[in-house]
Amino acid sequence: MPDSIDLKLLRVLQSEPSLSVAELGERIGLSHTPCWRRLKKLEADGLISGRNVVLDADALGLHITVFCFIRLKQHDRASMEAFEEGARAHPNILQCYTMSGEQDYLLRVVAGSVKAYERLLKKDLLSLPYIGTLNSSFAMSEIKNSSILPI
Repeated sequence: MPDSIDLKLLRVLQSEPSLSVAELGERIGLSHTPCWRRLKKLEADGLISGRNVVLDADALGLHITVFCFIRLKQHDRASMEAFEEGARAHPNILQCYTMSGEQDYLLRVVAGSVKAYERLLKKDLLSLPYIGTLNSSFAMSEIKNSSILPI
């Protein structure tokens, strides 16, 4: 379990991932070496799983965000693993969640336009293994999109 210094380090790091170890240490009150050691331990313990650059999808021409609710034809291990492998491999699928309730999966998909999504749906999404039904909901606007955990 992380201590208060680790939590402080994680808070700063998740909001400013490009800080150098020296800058990070300065922000949390540690010198370079102890800060580096804590970072390495947090990575080894799996609390830090990577660092990402956040790109603006709209500025890059990916104007459409679609949430796809998926129900599989059958519910066995092989069909679920095959579907999940297909979802992981598709670049337009940014997130995939196993769900409780009526739907089996929720996907967050990006596309350049409604027409581009329609082509993607017909060509790729509906050919993912074992799909029984797929329902799409288009996001009208983005109110909040954060990867900052409340620690």
